[in-house]
Amino acid sequence: MDAAHEARRDTDTDGAQVSTGTPAETEDATTPELVIISGMSGAGRSTAAKCLEDLGWFVVDNLPPALIPTMVDLGARSQGNVARIAVVVDVRGRRFFDNLKQSLIDLDAKEVTRRTVYLEASDEALVRRFESVRRPHPLQGDGRIVDGIAAERDLLRELRGDADLVIDTSSLNVHELRAKLDAKFAGDEEPELRATVMSFGYKYGLPVDADLVVDCRFLPNPHWVPELRAFTGLNEEVSGYVFNQPGAKEFLDRYTELLQLIAAGYRREGKRYVTVAVGCTGGKHRSVAMSERLATRLSTEGVETVVVHRDMGRE
Repeated sequence: MDAAHEARRDTDTDGAQVSTGTPAETEDATTPELVIISGMSGAGRSTAAKCLEDLGWFVVDNLPPALIPTMVDLGARSQGNVARIAVVVDVRGRRFFDNLKQSLIDLDAKEVTRRTVYLEASDEALVRRFESVRRPHPLQGDGRIVDGIAAERDLLRELRGDADLVIDTSSLNVHELRAKLDAKFAGDEEPELRATVMSFGYKYGLPVDADLVVDCRFLPNPHWVPELRAFTGLNEEVSGYVFNQPGAKEFLDRYTELLQLIAAGYRREGKRYVTVAVGCTGGKHRSVAMSERLATRLSTEGVETVVVHRDMGRE
């Protein structure tokens, strides 16, 4: 083999040159951790995938098994940006399912840290779930739902036997399943809750994506103070005026306490994102000042918080 051939470079479909792998490229590669999510249709695979995604995993749904090693290789080349990969493998890709065993052998040869989560449920529970959504089982064909379930169990029998974690979801609701997965994959850290605190003006309508809405119109409006009218709640003079009003500080204290209680419940129920809307008439003064203070309080309590002023500057 001559030197020119050794230095050969592949060309992609757009004409750009892509280097073939070299030892120098792989020295800094960090092989990502891998979780394979599989199990019975209707047993909660989608819920498991969303849970891991919320915990920071890079999730790929319905990836053909033959492509799993390729996905891991791409993660290894991401310079640490993709450190944990979760792949959902199920009978929707049944044409490729025979390749799963070979893919697992390839991963073991590369010493990839991997775990398999298998989601199980009783025939009765699965039939009930399929009937409730009025969808056929992917393997039932012209037969009954139970025929599809039986065929799927037979197809997945070996995978179930090799699974690292088997979860029976027959009697679990969505929140209980998420709690089990959090306990297994969240480590010692409590799953994070992310909050968006949004100020808005009632005259422009309620935010459609708000989980919680609170009204600051019980406080005097700085709009009627000539020297404050042109400013916003981000201005120190406006904020000082708002929080010098009777009830403003007490409201902030008590609503923060209420949100702490709600946040703890959201975490237990597996809710990871919440939008708190704070309104006043125009969304310029009172709601902006209150949103800023509220976001600071939530951040201090360990809630990852961003502030959005929807209507500020709209007038």
